[in-house]
Order: sequence, then structure tokens, then C-alpha cells
Amino acid sequence: MFAFLRRLFPERIFKRKLEPAAERRLRLAQARAEEAIIRAHVDNALMFVDTLAEDLSFDRAIETYIREMAIPEPLASTVATRTLVVLGQDLVPYRRRAVEGGTDEPQQDQPKLRLNDASQGRGSQRTIKRA
Repeated sequence: MFAFLRRLFPERIFKRKLEPAAERRLRLAQARAEEAIIRAHVDNALMFVDTLAEDLSFDRAIETYIREMAIPEPLASTVATRTLVVLGQDLVPYRRRAVEGGTDEPQQDQPKLRLNDASQGRGSQRTIKRA
């Protein structure tokens, strides 16, 4: 009777371990989903900052957004930092460091960083319109 019940109600229905290729695809899909969530929170936090600009400073508006949306701490720090980065792009222009030789070319031994392309999604530039 116990064997019959075990077949009827197995301990686990699905395998616990995925194939390596499936595991990689799962991790990539999860990373893309997490980035989409962060981008949505940053866009909404920027809207909060713009809406409350007359009543609150930008840092208090970001804190209020994070508190009202009940964003858990590891994600909250990321959202706050990325929101500040977007706000800072408008306030403080990026200044390139002088490269040896006076050219804008990266050095041969250092790869070109494309952090902005990764954060914007497939290299397209997004603009956030604020009041």
C-alpha cells in the first residue's frame, strides 16, 4: 500500500536539477526580469521626484517612493542609486578624464566599457521626460 501511495504522491514531481543549458537560460531570463523591475521602479521614482518637487527634496521623494512601495532593502538601494544617477546626469555633466596622448581612444590593454548600453537595454537610448 505504501508503494502505491508513493507512486500517487511522489516526493518531488519535477527534477531538482536542470540541464546546464536550461540553467543558463533560466539565469539570463531572471536577470532580464530583475533589470526590467529595477527600470520600472527608477522610472516611477523619477515621476515621484517630479511630482513632489515643490513639496519635497529629491532625496526625500525617493525615500518616500521606496517606503510607500515597500521595496525590500537590497532592491531599494539599487533603485535609489540608479534614480540618483539619472538625476545626476541632468545636474552634473560627465567629464572625461584626459587619456595619455590626448586622444579619446581607450588604451589597448583595457576593453571599452559599455555599462550605459547594458542599463538602457539593447543599446537604445531612452529619454525620461520630466516637468
